[in-house]
Formats: sequence, C-alpha cells, structure tokens
Amino acid sequence: MDDHDLVRYLTRCIETDNHAYAYVLDRFGGEALLDSQLPMLDMVESLARDWQAMDPADERYVGLTHALRVITQAYSRPLVEG
Repeated sequence: MDDHDLVRYLTRCIETDNHAYAYVLDRFGGEALLDSQLPMLDMVESLARDWQAMDPADERYVGLTHALRVITQAYSRPLVEG
C-alpha cells in the first residue's frame, strides 16, 4: 500500500470510529463518551490532512509519514501491511 492509500485508509477508519461514537452518543447520551478517544481521533485526522497538504520536500514529511504508518497499525486490519 502506498502512502496515499495508507492515509485514505486511516481516514476511513477514523470516519468509521466517529460514526460508532455518534451512535453511542445518540443511544446513551454524552456521558457515555466522557473517556472516549474522540479527541485523539480528531488529532490523528488533523495530522492526516496536514500530510495530504504537505510538500514531500518538507523536512517533516518523512517523519509524519512514519507516524501515520505506525498509527494505522493500531487498526490491525488485514488491508494494512507493515
């Protein structure tokens, strides 16, 4: 999987998680999400958007690419290859 596919995959995973949180919020109310990972998901999604807009010549590009690959491994679905 190339880097662009990886970031698209990560974004889809985050979107799926956000839908699940929306369901929980709707069904059980806001207190059910007090200890949720929503802030972390928002930050990862922000990094993915930054990466998509970043010039590959930017000195941070390689490090951010690596970080997004590591984060994607947390989803540990067969589509992702290390």
